Amino acid sequence: MTGTTGTPLRVGLIGYGLAGSVFHAPLIATTDGLVLDTVVTSNPERQARARAEHPGVRTVAGPDELFARAGELDLVVIASPNKTHVPLARAALQAGLPVVVDKPVAGTAAEARDLAALAEERGLLLSVFQNRRWDNDFLTLRRLIADGELGDVWRFESRFERWRPKPKGGWRESGDPAEIGGLLYDLGSHVVDQALVLFGPVTQVYAESVIRRAGAKTDDDTFIALTHANGVRSHLYVSATAAQLGPRFRVLGSQAGYVKYGLDPQEDALRAGARPGSEGWGREDESLWGRVGAGESPVTGGGRAVPTLPGDYPAYYAAVAAALREGAPNPVTAREAAVALDVLEAARRSARDGVTVQL
Repeated sequence: MTGTTGTPLRVGLIGYGLAGSVFHAPLIATTDGLVLDTVVTSNPERQARARAEHPGVRTVAGPDELFARAGELDLVVIASPNKTHVPLARAALQAGLPVVVDKPVAGTAAEARDLAALAEERGLLLSVFQNRRWDNDFLTLRRLIADGELGDVWRFESRFERWRPKPKGGWRESGDPAEIGGLLYDLGSHVVDQALVLFGPVTQVYAESVIRRAGAKTDDDTFIALTHANGVRSHLYVSATAAQLGPRFRVLGSQAGYVKYGLDPQEDALRAGARPGSEGWGREDESLWGRVGAGESPVTGGGRAVPTLPGDYPAYYAAVAAALREGAPNPVTAREAAVALDVLEAARRSARDGVTVQL
């Protein structure tokens, strides 16, 4: 691939599981100005799959082999298990490399701020992959709020629910705190980040977090209530035990409300092998459009259908490339991620101790 501004930036990707293979590698490979140079995975099957899916890519077994070639790279992307994010990001920054880290960037806000300080000290980009800022429904909601369609927002309800009655196992469902697993830090990282982007700082956090499924070791059904400094209340639900899925968004304002069902289609498209730039990328069927109205349920036809804007995950890596080449803004800073971790840590404390936490 040839970038529009000259030689493409060479990217090393650490991890080729779900995050690395489904999200990061395809997005990197299809971003003008970036080229996937090296994939780090110790799994021989994943190495073979990376070479098959991205002809010409190099594979190495460990991150030390990657950092030994730091002078040949322009960016490192960390898509390995959560517990490795901080040590690998620190090692990459110390090797003089800009870094993208999958969410959550760290297990604590203090660790995230330490990484941010190290990146600033070395004059390097440190960005966090909060891809769901570019979900179709979120982009649509931001437009509706900016255009004043809802009036003053009073309550924001956001649900990221699944029906997985049997645990799948693996580190994401481990009960070991060192793994930074569980839904609070997994899906919760998304819904909290979106609430902060929309409505700003939080002053109060209340949460309920439980283990519902037999054999489960960490939270699989969590509710978080946020009070924002501007008065908006956010009610956030993340669950693997929702037998009936609620609306993705239900947003109530002084003039109207917006209700939207269904998830952005980009993840399913990536899993199915589709690539950004293909026909219809990020678009959903009209039958899934949300509705804006007042005084009547959207289920019975109340309000009007609002065309959903196309989802745009490619915009994240395009912004990273622009930040590295042109000094454009970092699309998601580690300090923003640290503020979200403040909220997640408060939610964990609230659920554990049965208290409301003031921030």
